[in-house]
Amino acid sequence: MSVTTPYFDQMFAGNDDPWAFRQRWYEQRKRAVSLAVLTRAHYASIFEPGCANGELSADLAARCDRLLCCDTASAAVTLAKKRLAGFSNVLVEQRRLPEQWPSEQFELIVLSELCYYLDAADLERLIDRCLEALAENGQLLACHWRAPIEGCPQTAEQVHALLHQRLRLHAVVRHHEEDFLLDLWSRDSASVARLEGLR
Repeated sequence: MSVTTPYFDQMFAGNDDPWAFRQRWYEQRKRAVSLAVLTRAHYASIFEPGCANGELSADLAARCDRLLCCDTASAAVTLAKKRLAGFSNVLVEQRRLPEQWPSEQFELIVLSELCYYLDAADLERLIDRCLEALAENGQLLACHWRAPIEGCPQTAEQVHALLHQRLRLHAVVRHHEEDFLLDLWSRDSASVARLEGLR
């Protein structure tokens, strides 16, 4: 069974940064690596489900015309709205995925520290929604912590293996460390140099 919303509500009870996104160098560096692997300086539209308190969202907002981010926990949505209040191109909503998937198309979908909370059936549904929502030039970025998480139905390895299998997109970047897995898939296989006409 996928992890339920009350689990995340409890995480945010009395704590506006339960994973220490702002304090830990690990988290700061992981965000920097995630942003660095993106092959485009700018995206027309980005979707970030599971945005938590909006730390990564703020970086993504600076890289796009329109950012939609969401979380299942109401406290996370409130915190993200506060964190992102200065960005006119951002919309923060409360959604439970994969059931409440948005109807828009996106050039980039970011699945950061989200998918191991889903069981295999829900993750398959979420991947299918991602494929339907990816624009013709769409990309998908996934990043997940490798250590076991109590109560999570899947590991990072299981998540990224299923993503790779079901997406059937070009694997543009594969950055795997002891602590986390980071992969970027794209409908287009062109490298950054090729996109800039250097090759």
